[in-house]
Amino acid sequence: MKCEIRAQVLAIGTLAAATLSLCLGSVPNAAAEEGDISKVNESVHVDNGEHAGDVSSVNGSIHIGADAVVRYTHTVNGGVSFEPRATADKVESVNGSIHLGEGVRIHGHLRTVNGGMRLADKADVGGDLITVNGGIRVESSHVGGSIDTVAGGIDLGPNAHVDGGIKVEKDNNWHFGFGFWDVNHPPEIIIRPGTVVKGTLHFERPVRLYVSDRATIGAIEGAEAHKFSGDNPSD
Repeated sequence: MKCEIRAQVLAIGTLAAATLSLCLGSVPNAAAEEGDISKVNESVHVDNGEHAGDVSSVNGSIHIGADAVVRYTHTVNGGVSFEPRATADKVESVNGSIHLGEGVRIHGHLRTVNGGMRLADKADVGGDLITVNGGIRVESSHVGGSIDTVAGGIDLGPNAHVDGGIKVEKDNNWHFGFGFWDVNHPPEIIIRPGTVVKGTLHFERPVRLYVSDRATIGAIEGAEAHKFSGDNPSD
């Protein structure tokens, strides 16, 4: 059974920050292993077509060039971006967004605490998309796992495919120093034309759910779908 987002956030926000600060702080700007790239107060850039191991930074963004291949990509304070057709095993950020360009392939999950996610056309993520406080935009791309969030909105499609369903966790006013969630502004979930969500859409808190009459979705738990017939809910 999948762990709750709370446990996953602790793993990122506590363990990742502590581990990166200790490990990277002891060997600043040096590779931990052959092929790895680790920085403390600098951004990391992997050139087009380059192959690297784990890529990490504590206070800095990470940019992966087109057709590059890396393993685990993670940062504490900084965004992560992948140019078209780049490949990685998994991607994590505590305070920063994650952007996948066209045709990017991620074998595992994408995970962030405070930061949005955007998947361009033909991107392919084998695992889950997990956020706490950040919006998720999936264009005409594929997610092999589920989409999990607490306070972030979700916008799928047109022609997105999600194999593992959607989950919006209950708001219990818990926080990790990042502020409380605003119960007066429930997350907006939009499922656009041609989109397929195979798993259950499970909502533990109020949301505004809009589903195209040309989308295919699984069972809905905890919310009422508002159907729309155009390209956007306002059409």
